[in-house]
Amino acid sequence: MIEALRKWGNSYTERGRYSPVGIAFHWIMAALVLFQIGWGFWTDWMMPGGDKVAAYQIHSAAGLPVLLLAVGRMLWRTLIVDPYNDADRQGVQTKIAHVTAILFYVTFFSLPLSGWIMWSSIAAPGPLYLGGVLPWPQVPLSDLAPRTAFVILDLAEDVHTASVIALLALIPAHVGAALKHHFWDRHDVLRGMLPEVPDWQDDRTAGRHTPTPTALRQGTEAG
Repeated sequence: MIEALRKWGNSYTERGRYSPVGIAFHWIMAALVLFQIGWGFWTDWMMPGGDKVAAYQIHSAAGLPVLLLAVGRMLWRTLIVDPYNDADRQGVQTKIAHVTAILFYVTFFSLPLSGWIMWSSIAAPGPLYLGGVLPWPQVPLSDLAPRTAFVILDLAEDVHTASVIALLALIPAHVGAALKHHFWDRHDVLRGMLPEVPDWQDDRTAGRHTPTPTALRQGTEAG
């Protein structure tokens, strides 16, 4: 089964495209991360009270799936190798892109993990739910000495804030690079991460339509 899955995934990557699973991972995580950033800022600006606690519950419910999706995406990439496209032939730009990808993965783990710790603090506002449905355990900070728990909580808050700042820098850089590759350099990077649409493919080897002599003769007679 693994070999069949690899063969199916490689049928896309060999053509310079990401597999449908890889595409789904990318866009679902992108939507969740953007939602989390916007919702997180909105929640911070809310006045303390029940509405703010409810907003934090939504924030935590949407943050935990990011952690699981990051793990799943890494496992998928070990199974199906990413395609080799125009972005892999740009020298220094390629190295910067690889560093950017690593930093993205760091934030995909640091944000939900630090948020998990923050929610599990001594003053936890309530139980945790994955996606707002499945119960999720809390980090056992209550078993630690209060001083130690507060130090861990303070560190988690710093990591969470730093991760958000990193994403605010990484996302525009990533989007800008993708648009530059697509519109300026005419590379195949963005197209390989979008759902495959046959009409978009530029098949330069396809023959052009040439009217048959019969069609030409009929056209002349009609004229």
